[in-house]
Amino acid sequence: MLPPSTDPLGYGGPESSESQGGLSGHERETLRRVALDSIRHGLEMGRSLEADLDRVTPALRAPGAVFVTLNLHGQLRGCVGSFEARYPLIQDVAQNAYSAAFMDFRFPSVSDTELPDLDLHISLLTPLVPFRVESREDLLQKLRPGVDGLLLEDPPHRATFLPQVWSSLEGPEDFLGELFLKAGLPRDHWSKTLSFHRYGVEEF
Repeated sequence: MLPPSTDPLGYGGPESSESQGGLSGHERETLRRVALDSIRHGLEMGRSLEADLDRVTPALRAPGAVFVTLNLHGQLRGCVGSFEARYPLIQDVAQNAYSAAFMDFRFPSVSDTELPDLDLHISLLTPLVPFRVESREDLLQKLRPGVDGLLLEDPPHRATFLPQVWSSLEGPEDFLGELFLKAGLPRDHWSKTLSFHRYGVEEF
């Protein structure tokens, strides 16, 4: 559950938390607050929050790629993200939080009554790495449960699962089959035009 933000832009307070992964505790909290405030801003103004880059640390101004996942009462409520680090990290968080709440075509827009009960997760992606495999069996053997996020492409089909999805599936075969279904393909699909990339995340 997300508590009300006491700092509307989420930039206040000295950095006192120890670093966890690539970001400090303060930087993580700043991103969490900006994500929440961007959803609030969307409810009030119909657009994403514009983050003030002059008021954040260099790490949050640097290009970054994130996915923002929203859950409500244990159920997925929206998930949108970026694969390439093209924009400042804090800006990518603000935009994808807004998009997860209002532009995920699988769900209606988040309402103001739902906001207090939203569970928000930010996943900072590592760079995509081409994942070359010889066959479906080769892919299944090389996948690392709980570690690998996987991007599947077989134009015009495209889909991804974050590493967190492993916890809700039984193993590599189930992970891959469900990813094919998400892409609009049969569970047992395979073709010469298939390509894969894998990545990791820093989640908070």
